[in-house]
Amino acid sequence: MIQLDLRGQVAVVTGGSSGIGLATAELFLQAGASVAICGRDSDRLARAERELRERHPQAQLLAARCDVLDANDVAAFASAVEQRFGRADMLVNNAGQGRVSTFADTTDEAWREELDLKYFSIIRPTRAFLPMLKSTAKQGKNASIVCVNSLLALQPEPHMVATSSARAGVLSLIKSLAVELAPEHIRVNSILIGIVESGQWRRRYDNDAAAQAAGQSWQDWTGELARKKHIPLGRFGLPEEAAQALFYLATSLSSYTTGSHIDVSGGVARHV
Repeated sequence: MIQLDLRGQVAVVTGGSSGIGLATAELFLQAGASVAICGRDSDRLARAERELRERHPQAQLLAARCDVLDANDVAAFASAVEQRFGRADMLVNNAGQGRVSTFADTTDEAWREELDLKYFSIIRPTRAFLPMLKSTAKQGKNASIVCVNSLLALQPEPHMVATSSARAGVLSLIKSLAVELAPEHIRVNSILIGIVESGQWRRRYDNDAAAQAAGQSWQDWTGELARKKHIPLGRFGLPEEAAQALFYLATSLSSYTTGSHIDVSGGVARHV
């Protein structure tokens, strides 16, 4: 990857305590940016902060507990970022997980929870950090919002009906934001991920009695699943691979790109 000097710039990453969010925070720190991360789990957040500080002793890093679905939490997080760094240049909205359910077994409550999570994990942080992003843009500097979305937005699955529907709506939201904010020189883009290695998948592997009894390695287990799921590259994605796409869209490397998305699914997409 081309290395940028991001000293003096501030990147904000929600869901930054693990997985894709943590890998993205790492890239920003490597490039010299000041970074603010948040997460709901205080213990996991503390571990992430400790790991990042060990690898980057001179890092300008803020870690704050925040539930992005809680308006007060998000407002407090934005205020903490402004007090600590005085600005925000890049916002990475990375929160949410998939819900396995069909139309027949998805309750009204489950629909509301899924739509609330997918929409407001973007709406609330964007609303809170928009004044700082506008200030950055008025200075003629790179101001951007990048969202982690799923390939389900374009390629829905019947066993994930609520998530697929919500993800499609989020894709439309991102496009609308991009058009609305373009005159103010704030870019808005997203990535569409397929299956990416995560703690959730690790737990499934650990709980697979047959795999453990057979001594099947993580690589073989995920490779077998990738083949069953018809992933052309034959493996799961890595958090770092999704993070690199987010880094590209957040920084001036993609200065003429807005309202767009990058497919990070290992070739699963069937649409042209």
